[in-house]
Amino acid sequence: MIFRVAILQQQAQKGSVKENLKTVLTAIKTASEQRADILLLPECFLTGYFFPVTNCDALETDCVEIQTVCRAAAEYGTGVVLTSFTKGNKKPKNSAIVIDKQGNILMTYSKVHTCDFSDEICLESGSEFKVCDFHGIKLGIMICYDREYPESARVLMLKGAEIILVPNDCASMTPRLNALSTRAYENMTGIAMANAPGDNAGQSCAFSPICWDENGLCIDNTLLIAGEKEIGFFYADFDMERIRKYRETEMMGNTFRKVKAYSELLNSEILPPFIREI
Repeated sequence: MIFRVAILQQQAQKGSVKENLKTVLTAIKTASEQRADILLLPECFLTGYFFPVTNCDALETDCVEIQTVCRAAAEYGTGVVLTSFTKGNKKPKNSAIVIDKQGNILMTYSKVHTCDFSDEICLESGSEFKVCDFHGIKLGIMICYDREYPESARVLMLKGAEIILVPNDCASMTPRLNALSTRAYENMTGIAMANAPGDNAGQSCAFSPICWDENGLCIDNTLLIAGEKEIGFFYADFDMERIRKYRETEMMGNTFRKVKAYSELLNSEILPPFIREI
């Protein structure tokens, strides 16, 4: 079984939900025509990714625009990772809504690792990583800065994720591509990332978890890397039968972890040189 992810590399219009919705609806149709199982959008695409932002700029998760996307997903039989600022308790959240091929919302994930050192200090962080069953495939979501922390993908793997999808909107991608390739390798999960294009940005990508072939020889796990300024669709095909066989036999993921030595990971104390004033 091939799981095809349609990755849209395009800039959203900041603060123009109406225009961004048109783009999303057209993108769902295009992805369907290319037999994609799911459409992956860059970060906060429906609202646009802009600052400062308040709850007044954010959407309710049951708003008419999101309902319209759900209907389009059902009409074209293509799932969507729909991204938006959504209303939080006091501040907006940076969220990804996973919609299946029948137009059902499977889960809403809000970015855990908000960039509190920068503009995202005005956001409310999510509190957990989530996995959902997308037509028999276990999907996890990380959003942008989440991918800088190996714990994000690790928790998703431990919760059963086979594929991790990453909405993104940032630049300086070289170390971040390397990190995503590593996340795929160490967790034996497929990973696809959609980023907005621009100078030193773009480079939407996908990585397979498979780093050795059937003969035990090392292979490049890169499925695709777009150009910095390219605009349009890129398609990542994940061979789920091959991935599942690999995950059943190789030694990464949750195979030989020594969790008794990991207690310090739950220590929340921050010591020099990592103390930051915000």
